[in-house]
Amino acid sequence: MTKLAAEQFHADPRLDQARKLIAQALADAKNNLVGPRPADPARAQDYQQRLDDFAKLRGGALPIPYLGSGLGNGPLVELIDGSVKYDMICGIGVHSLGHSDAGLLNAGLDGAMGDTVMQGNLQQNAESAALCSDLVERACRFGARLEHCFLTTSGSMANDNALKIVFQKHAPAERILAFSHCFTGRTIAMASVTDKAAYRVGLPEAIKVGYLPFFKPEDKQKSIDSTIKHLDNHIERYKGHVAGVMFEMIQGEGGYAPGNADFFAAVMARCKEHGLAIWVDEIQSFGRTSKPFAFQYYGLDKWVDVVSVGKMTQVCATLFTDNYKPKPGLISQTFTGSSSQIFAGREVLKRLDEKGVFGDEGLNMKTRKQFAQQLSSLHARHPDKIGAGLFGEGSMIGFEVFGGNPEKTKAVLNRLYTLGVIAFVCGSDPLRLRFLPPVCVMREGDVQAVVGILEKALIDIATG
Repeated sequence: MTKLAAEQFHADPRLDQARKLIAQALADAKNNLVGPRPADPARAQDYQQRLDDFAKLRGGALPIPYLGSGLGNGPLVELIDGSVKYDMICGIGVHSLGHSDAGLLNAGLDGAMGDTVMQGNLQQNAESAALCSDLVERACRFGARLEHCFLTTSGSMANDNALKIVFQKHAPAERILAFSHCFTGRTIAMASVTDKAAYRVGLPEAIKVGYLPFFKPEDKQKSIDSTIKHLDNHIERYKGHVAGVMFEMIQGEGGYAPGNADFFAAVMARCKEHGLAIWVDEIQSFGRTSKPFAFQYYGLDKWVDVVSVGKMTQVCATLFTDNYKPKPGLISQTFTGSSSQIFAGREVLKRLDEKGVFGDEGLNMKTRKQFAQQLSSLHARHPDKIGAGLFGEGSMIGFEVFGGNPEKTKAVLNRLYTLGVIAFVCGSDPLRLRFLPPVCVMREGDVQAVVGILEKALIDIATG
């Protein structure tokens, strides 16, 4: 068998030498980033000007005043104002391996040395098929039948493709059900599904959506009965018009509200009685619990028909069973991801397994326990400033400060940023702070340092 030209190219010893030189240069540069540091006053004016210019270009200010230098060190990231901060939001969960990871750099080099910068419907390289196989293997690891995978460029598009698959299978049904306070993305279709009016101001109604009450932990059986009653009422009122139900296992934008295995199983069983599709949005929850997917964490493998995944996976995707395989032409995109993204996605999936992220004693649950202990001690010292509860599941970590007061919570968020911790908010009433830490590179000392900065931020806001 004749060796491919590509095989000859990638085996060239000069490439190996170049990789080693780049890796060493990266390691040397990262050595300068050992902890948070304030901005350089000499860079402040230029930094603010760049932020102002970028705000004009994009038509609005950035959610946080973040312009990265392109370098970091694990949970730490450097900005172009000279500051170094703990990144506890990671692009809302995208950077699970932290900043300037050597393995991701190497994956990026693989992508850069490939022929096509962007892969898509007509031209996909072998690594696209390999990434689909990686995702399907993980999705089916505990008994699900998600045998098919379609790659795409964003979580919203993964959800859009899921919605199209569900509607086509259940045509002519034109309605979908979702849960109160859910978030599915910001395309016109997903803005219709997302239960937040502010995100669809001025937009036409694209999808007919009904909402079910989400799980309430204070009375599990009452919550189950209430949701099933609402589900039955929707089916009765719109008989033959409801295609399926979108499940967000752990509500992200909705306040890091976790679900419950018995709740989901009961609702999904009733969905099947009604002949509805079960679509699970795992854009934020993938890779964050004791199993790769949150539907696996809750033991729901036998129920799921369509699952969307993204953020941590770098390239987003829609997975589906053979029964939901779409007709030709329904889902097709010029771009399904850049070559660098695809190689990076494979590297992330491999490393999640290698680093022991999953399992009851894996890094996700271990990191949650560390934060829980530190935040509990903080609550004991400052019960008037931080609540006792921890929201979310696994390494989706949410908590309330000052009773969830929006003004004070945002003040704490901004103070955290100044002191060297990047976080974000979720929910609305109450408003909560959330962390999505890069567990693969977090040490217990990093957790302690972050909570120590949080304590200072709370005191600063309370006193001033």
